[in-house]
Amino acid sequence: MARALWSGAISFGLLNIPVAVLSAKEDERISFRMLDKRNNSPIGYKQYTKATGKEVDKKNIVKAYEYEKNQFVTITEDELKKVNPKATQTIDIEDFVNLKDVDFLLFEKPYYLVPGKNGEKGYVLLRDILQDTQKAAVAKFVLHNRQHLVTIIPREDYLILEVMRFQHEVTEVSEAKHLDDYDLSKVKVSPREMKAAKALVDEMTEKWKPDKYRDTYQDELKKYIKHKVKVGDVEAAAEFEEAPKSTDTNSADLMTLLQKSVLRGKVKKPKTTHSTRLH
Repeated sequence: MARALWSGAISFGLLNIPVAVLSAKEDERISFRMLDKRNNSPIGYKQYTKATGKEVDKKNIVKAYEYEKNQFVTITEDELKKVNPKATQTIDIEDFVNLKDVDFLLFEKPYYLVPGKNGEKGYVLLRDILQDTQKAAVAKFVLHNRQHLVTIIPREDYLILEVMRFQHEVTEVSEAKHLDDYDLSKVKVSPREMKAAKALVDEMTEKWKPDKYRDTYQDELKKYIKHKVKVGDVEAAAEFEEAPKSTDTNSADLMTLLQKSVLRGKVKKPKTTHSTRLH
């Protein structure tokens, strides 16, 4: 059974549904170690006190807040939980909103919510009512000593806890002053170019299959490491394709490039029967 990152209850009116939070992430990224390049000896890190320079045992390390220069107040893990017991032990539903109204720009990280001990019926009730009404539950909860805004969303047989960014953490386009340097109001695209671009989009349109997409960089990195282990620690262990050069779209012949792109797509997908003529 997967280890829970958090366990507590969902507060839904007078119901307190026991739940646990599980990771929804499979991390297949390559993990690197740091070595001394002179002898390939692994690098280690020690925690030491700045007053004496001596190493400090983990059991003697505590959290503290610096309220004035060199003035600290220590805080224990138990104290962090007691500051607001409800916030640290409960996912408190505040509102229900139409799922389609939730701005995807606010989504940050998904987790799985699973029922806790004796919480199955309440869990299924919440899941089914969210599915039936096409709504998301908006709540707050504390994970790793930080309060998060979350939405609870049904997905197949389970509930997803989507950690959200607070609205004030996201700059709206109208308020993003750093976008003022990119004035696009005078850039015009011709109807012919739009038609050609639509033909390319039509040619490249597929049914959404998320399992089709992989982190190919990690695949290539693993392949390169395997090859380098085999041939030895030489710098030119493998040849790489150069990244394609950026297109100067302001001066390039977009029509020609778009038409060639559509034809290229037809070569890659010979079974495609529909086509759009470009003029």
